[in-house]
Amino acid sequence: MGKSAAAQAWSDAGRPHGEGAARAASVSQRGFHVEVDELLLARARRGDRTALEAIFRLFAEPAYALARRLCGSEADAEDVLQEAMFEVLRSIRRFRGEGSFAGWVRRITVSKALMKLRSNQRFAASEELPDVPCQAAVGAHEATLARLDLEAALAALPPVSRAVVWLHEVEGFSHDEIAAAMGKSRSFSKSQLARAHARLRALVAGERGALCT
Repeated sequence: MGKSAAAQAWSDAGRPHGEGAARAASVSQRGFHVEVDELLLARARRGDRTALEAIFRLFAEPAYALARRLCGSEADAEDVLQEAMFEVLRSIRRFRGEGSFAGWVRRITVSKALMKLRSNQRFAASEELPDVPCQAAVGAHEATLARLDLEAALAALPPVSRAVVWLHEVEGFSHDEIAAAMGKSRSFSKSQLARAHARLRALVAGERGALCT
């Protein structure tokens, strides 16, 4: 399949409209639990335009939702969606069946989203949370999120910490996988998660204090 076939499939398929944060929240809970018919995948790998369009339509919404979670803004999520899905269509022949196709699409989406964060210079130390001992966060995260509105909680975190929280707690990425995706060390991922936990616990404490006044 040449680049022109992928580009034409992208043009014909269009893109999702009007998702916004609410739609991203709904779709992201379903995640990439998408079954792809083997015959459809085989046709797409041969460059069949209709099959490529179908692949796009299957994954556009979960890809957008994940990008929205990681990047924080609708504009950035739209950019990531375009870059990720075009890469999927362009490179689909390289998928060799090692793991699920949906997982492959998800990895591409994560990679493009983190590239967007880097391009926006959001890995700057000035935007990171203060250091806290990593053990302070152990066992506390689920209870913390249960007390907070998810949207408000994520919005309160700096971009890098938000991305680490979502990848680790929701997408199931290990610290090693997050470190590799971000081009950072394993300890960087662990410390970002711990700092985010501390910030979320502080938000819970603040809400509790407000209710008592």
